Amino acid sequence: MRAIGIVLAGGNSKRMRELSNKRAIAAMPIAGSYRSVDFALSNMSNSHIQSVAVLTQYNSRSLNEHLSSSKWWDFGRKQGGMFVFTPTITAESSDWYRGTADALYQNLDYLKKSHEPYVVLAAGDGIYKLDYNKVLEYHVEKKADITVVCKDMAPEEDVTRFGLVKTNDSGRIIDFDEKPMVATSNTISCGIYVIRRRQLIELIERCAAEDRYDFVTDILVRYKNLKRIYAYKLNTYWNNIASVDAYYKTNMDFLKPEVRNYFFKEYPEVYSKVDDLPPAKYNPGAVVKNSLVSSGCILNGTVENSVLFKKVYVGNNCVIKNSIVLNDVYIGDNTVIENCIVESRDTIRANTTHIGTPDNLKIVIEKNERFTL
Repeated sequence: MRAIGIVLAGGNSKRMRELSNKRAIAAMPIAGSYRSVDFALSNMSNSHIQSVAVLTQYNSRSLNEHLSSSKWWDFGRKQGGMFVFTPTITAESSDWYRGTADALYQNLDYLKKSHEPYVVLAAGDGIYKLDYNKVLEYHVEKKADITVVCKDMAPEEDVTRFGLVKTNDSGRIIDFDEKPMVATSNTISCGIYVIRRRQLIELIERCAAEDRYDFVTDILVRYKNLKRIYAYKLNTYWNNIASVDAYYKTNMDFLKPEVRNYFFKEYPEVYSKVDDLPPAKYNPGAVVKNSLVSSGCILNGTVENSVLFKKVYVGNNCVIKNSIVLNDVYIGDNTVIENCIVESRDTIRANTTHIGTPDNLKIVIEKNERFTL
């Protein structure tokens, strides 16, 4: 593909509550064995983009570990590859990334040294499958300056946490409203953009000269009447996990057969870093209904409508319902967990009860030391 890829994975969100205390949103576990950033990287790999940069910043340790090798997504290892850029102190800059445009500006060398004519920009917190070649074809056909991938959301959904767009009959964006107080449209921006590389360099340099730092508000919103900005409509599954409710809903969507088949059984595939773990073990007395159970788990109790990530131990007589249990959690005997998200590497003591409600999910973080002297 005649494009390079950039994944913006440095952000943090207060709406994730305690879940983002020790990891970036792009590193949030999804569907048992994946991380959020895997979906954008897999789409780039499946679209035959050879060179990809991931811009990380906030709480990036676990994300950087996950991205330690490009072999999992099979990027061009001789021509191209995967690059992870964290903020660095240089003669020109001693700041953290102050926004998405500033993050691109601090890594402008990567854009300038590339040869491909186009750039695909994608957020690291979207769960979707998309062939970026189709977006590029649309971009060229419309003679667009920037193409924004958009999706029409259901009328009952709260869309005020997204950028909202309005288009004319030809698909050109005539209005762009970033996270408005009141929704005036139900078409949202998915945080995926295609733009000509030289144009991007020019716009980013102009932003930096004017002390502006954000790609959406300082480029898309400001230039909506000056540049030809078009909307490419996405009509397949897409979700953003930047809030606790959205994160919970996205993982629960994977319990639906049609969503599971779409991501795991239909071409193209979604790739991730692979851990060598034994298959899940179901001991006598274990009862599991409509759940995703990952490798390395040992189950003794009852699990219903839940997602268990890698290396979860469920003790005797436990009941886990409508919950998400992240990696490496030990759940003691006779424990009840319902409508909860259990943080990774926790030890839940025996005979405890954690119950939330569908409208107010409980995040369980136990400070128990599992390995005592």
